[in-house]
Amino acid sequence: MSVTPIEKVNGRALPETSQAESWARAGIADAEAEKIRALTAAEIEERRIKAEAEADAIRIKATEEAERQRLANERAALRFEREKASELAKIAEANRKKEAEERAAADEREQAEAVKQAETEAAQAVETATGRWRNTAKGFYALCAAVALPVQMAAFYKPGSEYLLVAPVFIEVIALVALVGAAAAVTAGRPHWHYRLVAWAGALTAATINVVHGLGAFDAATAFGTALASIAGPGMWDLHEHGRIARRDGTLTWRQRRAEKKAARVEATERAAAEAKDAAEKEAAREAAEQRAQELAKQRAEYFPKVWQHAVKLAAATGETTVTEAVWKRAHNDIEGTDPAESVDIIRGRNAAARRVLAARSEAPGEKPIKVTNVQRADQMPRTQRGPARKPPVRRAGDTQKYVSAARKQAAIAARAASKEAQS
Repeated sequence: MSVTPIEKVNGRALPETSQAESWARAGIADAEAEKIRALTAAEIEERRIKAEAEADAIRIKATEEAERQRLANERAALRFEREKASELAKIAEANRKKEAEERAAADEREQAEAVKQAETEAAQAVETATGRWRNTAKGFYALCAAVALPVQMAAFYKPGSEYLLVAPVFIEVIALVALVGAAAAVTAGRPHWHYRLVAWAGALTAATINVVHGLGAFDAATAFGTALASIAGPGMWDLHEHGRIARRDGTLTWRQRRAEKKAARVEATERAAAEAKDAAEKEAAREAAEQRAQELAKQRAEYFPKVWQHAVKLAAATGETTVTEAVWKRAHNDIEGTDPAESVDIIRGRNAAARRVLAARSEAPGEKPIKVTNVQRADQMPRTQRGPARKPPVRRAGDTQKYVSAARKQAAIAARAASKEAQS
């Protein structure tokens, strides 16, 4: 039998072993190595599976993150498109408003220019008509003077006194100068009545001369015709100036005055109708208020007889003809001690209802509220009396031992907790 040499491990000599033991140990070592290799392969497989699972999880997470990012990008793009569309709509609306304002301003300018052009044309037409009317009146005045002067000159003609022929011309010129002065006064906005008075005096003087001399030297037609010519010329010119005066002073025409009177009558009628309607509405409101006051007084007398009687007396004492709100409030406070909306019964009922609500809120679903007994009031001594008329035990000194300080503190804490629970 061969013996293996002595082996040393860590400087120590190992005992000699047989070949069978060596083989056994080698088999055990091989088994252990195989076991380790199997465990290593399992761990490698487990780690591979775990790595694949982690990779799948990372890949799924990345896919989900990419999907979320894509959805976020789409939402951002949609939001951008909405905002862009909104801004474009606002810009388009602003442009439309601007264009509308510009068109309105252009239309307004065109209308203003058209009105101005119409006013200018109307003013030019008025000026043209006025000038034509003025020139015609002047020509007519000259014609009338030419018709009236011969009879007047015949009236002043005397052989050897030919200078008197200037007198009728002087009379006609008086009227003409006075009318020119009246025109200047009208233009300057000065008083003009005295100029017109002098002109009419000259015209009437010439007409009188024509009538008197014409009837004696000629016939009636000549007399009254020339007299009419003496008056018609200055009169037509004065009529022209009268129109200027009316236009300057803004004097209304007969048609305008008639329209104003008619409008004033219509307005007065409408005002009277409106006043009558207001009066009827006020009367109806007053009657409704009186009816409501009577109904209120009846209800107060029916529901609060004592307070109503006191209120009537109080109103009479204070000089009121009716029970006013101030009197009623004072009377209710005197009798009930509260404002009209309160009373002792109402206050008690409200308090009782509040207590019932608190009790109902403290109940658990399906349970009845339990009254918590104060720990400090619990009986500590046995009852010595029996029967319906039993009395609580009377504690005397020395019946029970005193609580230690820790027990007293704990009892106080328990009592506070129980009181808070009962209140909640």
